[in-house]
Amino acid sequence: MARSKWKVDKPFLSSVVILMAAGFVIFYSASLGLLAKNSAEYSSVTFSQAVLGLFLGTLAMLLTSYLDYKIWKRLAFWLLGAAVVLNILVLFPQIGFEHGGARRWIVLGGLSFQTSELLKLAFVVYFAAWAAGMKGRMENFKEGFLPLLVLLALSGGLLLKQPDTDTFMMLIAAGLAIFIAAGGKWKYVLMLLLAGVIGITFLAFTRPYVMQRINTYLHPETESQGASYQIQQSLIAIGSGGVFGRGFGQSVQKFNFLPEPIGDSIFAVEAEEFGFVGAAALIILFVFFAIRGLKIASESPDPFGRLLVVGLVIMITAQAFVNIGAMLGILPLSGITLPFVSHGGTSLFVTLLEAGIVLSVSKHQRNKR
Repeated sequence: MARSKWKVDKPFLSSVVILMAAGFVIFYSASLGLLAKNSAEYSSVTFSQAVLGLFLGTLAMLLTSYLDYKIWKRLAFWLLGAAVVLNILVLFPQIGFEHGGARRWIVLGGLSFQTSELLKLAFVVYFAAWAAGMKGRMENFKEGFLPLLVLLALSGGLLLKQPDTDTFMMLIAAGLAIFIAAGGKWKYVLMLLLAGVIGITFLAFTRPYVMQRINTYLHPETESQGASYQIQQSLIAIGSGGVFGRGFGQSVQKFNFLPEPIGDSIFAVEAEEFGFVGAAALIILFVFFAIRGLKIASESPDPFGRLLVVGLVIMITAQAFVNIGAMLGILPLSGITLPFVSHGGTSLFVTLLEAGIVLSVSKHQRNKR
């Protein structure tokens, strides 16, 4: 007997819940490293914001999974407009909050909000709505590829000004995934990738930190106390975890060694404490999240639902594997965080909201058994 169409996809929901729970445990342990740096107050505030993000994100996921996902198509233009306005406002010193040389946050009532997270969601929703409306005309340059270029140019201009190169890379991945799923030509994809290589080359020569990341990736053994410090400490942490790890809370590297133990280095903390088994389990969770999400997309009853899920799932999993790949030295270092795990109440809130949208689409899957 077919299940009710109002029941969400339980395997996908289970993967989200497990990632939430695992992420909370890993984050709690990693945040203890801040105490060794006499950052007790900062640790308390960060932990409180993470808990608030988890609580509000769970509510957002429940709400968006209950709502009909088609409402996002009607809100696409207004959502993109709001995201663009906020990402312009954050650039003003009187409004935006600067940390680590980047201006990416607006502070309201003691809580910080990262505006690029809303832009990520708005980008996927708007382009999915546009591509769904083309009805087979995505192969056309003017109606298919040109709108993607315009959206990327608009988003890139705002994000590179902050600067937030890593988030821009995630938008490119999500945009290309939607474009391909909608029937876009591969020659345009190759053109964009070539343009991306040229763009990265240009950034490398105009922004020293980009060149530094490339040099660190190619020669991680140099500047052990400088540019290569993070990757070397990350590999030490991952290697010392062995097969089964040191145990929960027993990471050594998070105390005074790993930069950003609750941020982009958090996978190294997880691998040190839970070993190869724990690290592999986390990777498998993300793989299952992606596979199940794409299955939901393939069984979506309409093009918008299919493209929306493809964009959201690819964006979340691409971010996860870029973060993990950087910590393993497979990819250049980036400041991008690990979804469901790293600190950042805004990121967790929006990620769970996006998971709720996928769950909403899953309620309308064809061929449910």
